[in-house]
Amino acid sequence: MEEIDLYLRKSAIVREGTDALTFHTQEERGREWAEARGYRVRKVWKDNLSAWTDTKRPDFEKALAALRRKEVPALWCYAVDRFSRNGASTVAQLLDAGARLIFYYEHLDSDDPRDHERIITDAMRAKASSDLLSKRVRDTKETQRRKGLWLGAAPYGLRKDEGGKLHHSDEWGNVIRILTEAAAGASPRSIGMRLTTDEQPSPKGGNWGDSTVRRIIYNPVYEGFQVVALSREHTWPIAYRDAKGERVRVFADGVKPAPPKLVERARLVHAGHQRGALGARVGKATHLLTDLLRCAGCGSKMPTSGRSYVCNGHIMGKPCPAPASAMRDRIESYVYREWVATVAGADVDAGDPLMIAVAERWAVLTAPEETEASQEALAVVKAAEAAVERLANDRAKGLYDGAMGKHFPRLVAEAEETLREAQSRADSLSGHAVDLTMFDDSDLLEAAWEGADLPMRRDLLRVAIDKITVTRAARRGAPFDGDDRCEIVWATPETD
Repeated sequence: MEEIDLYLRKSAIVREGTDALTFHTQEERGREWAEARGYRVRKVWKDNLSAWTDTKRPDFEKALAALRRKEVPALWCYAVDRFSRNGASTVAQLLDAGARLIFYYEHLDSDDPRDHERIITDAMRAKASSDLLSKRVRDTKETQRRKGLWLGAAPYGLRKDEGGKLHHSDEWGNVIRILTEAAAGASPRSIGMRLTTDEQPSPKGGNWGDSTVRRIIYNPVYEGFQVVALSREHTWPIAYRDAKGERVRVFADGVKPAPPKLVERARLVHAGHQRGALGARVGKATHLLTDLLRCAGCGSKMPTSGRSYVCNGHIMGKPCPAPASAMRDRIESYVYREWVATVAGADVDAGDPLMIAVAERWAVLTAPEETEASQEALAVVKAAEAAVERLANDRAKGLYDGAMGKHFPRLVAEAEETLREAQSRADSLSGHAVDLTMFDDSDLLEAAWEGADLPMRRDLLRVAIDKITVTRAARRGAPFDGDDRCEIVWATPETD
């Protein structure tokens, strides 16, 4: 029995409402046609996609490839406009190659030479109809975008009214939560895990992924702006620009977007341009070296237990090949002596990296408001530099070759102006003086230590020390040898 393939296509959203557009009906007609003429259906190809000229249809390409390789002698399709809207080129090539095409609705069969002209003519008409429909849809969407109407389903955390404007939905609190936690320094992955643990469904209804969190952090819609994608391949949302190059508001009157400073900080922290929760202290430690010490055996922290600092992993019953412990008074005395000698011995005037780090951290402690303002200004500079670079890279990739291309010069000018303003503000804040006198003199440093309470002593150590790794003693009861058992990681500058 001779074989034939069926090709079925329907739009992802069927607006015509006719039975002929459903897969089931098309396949049913195709099998009836094949059975009546003694053919066996070898393969059914299906594409649930638009037939517009710029849409890739995987099964359509596979069906044509099978025809060209002569795996099957004929291909059946419900109608010419279900087959291709690329004009005469596709069907003409197949007809010239001797492939057989059957179009059920128009009663056309390329085995009959008289049908060739009709097939080509109908293919051209289908293309003209597709082009007109495409233009009408694009023009309609463009008009709606200019008016600030949201076109598709409302984004997560928002709902759309009958007029197409956006309002807060019940999930808006999660949007603010994501931005707040990101601004504080939490990673998208950890934010998503907490939302999942709290049984907050993701936009798709399941667990939260880090990419979903990132998309919310950067989506301009939460600032109240209309968005578009640069292309089908690059779907990351960017702010839509009207004919004047202006961004368009999409929120209903009276509906407030996410706080601009919160959005900005969340993006700066996530991009790595700024630290979250700058200068914040977590909890109240009651011992000098808590959270500085690490066990060399397993990397665990070493909290206190009795009169000693001990490997927390070992205490918790986790495997540690060499659990470390050290008497509190002995290791604290050793670290203090090393701290005084190393810090006082660093050359302030020569720009020793340790003293640069000490200056940065000491400024955070002694002038937190001025330091945070300076750090934020530098973060904005880094973000502005990245924005200029990103525009150039996107242009090189051809992402602005389409409709958004006319706005490219303005976008570059705005990005460069933002960079100039950010640099100017950073320059104005960079002159804050930090008094490092006591760190340059061992007597003054020791005097400051003696006059400090426990929290200040902890801070003084941490302006110069990042971590201390402690190895296990060679034998039980051996005298403590700090040089042999402690590896101190000294602070390095945060700024580039």
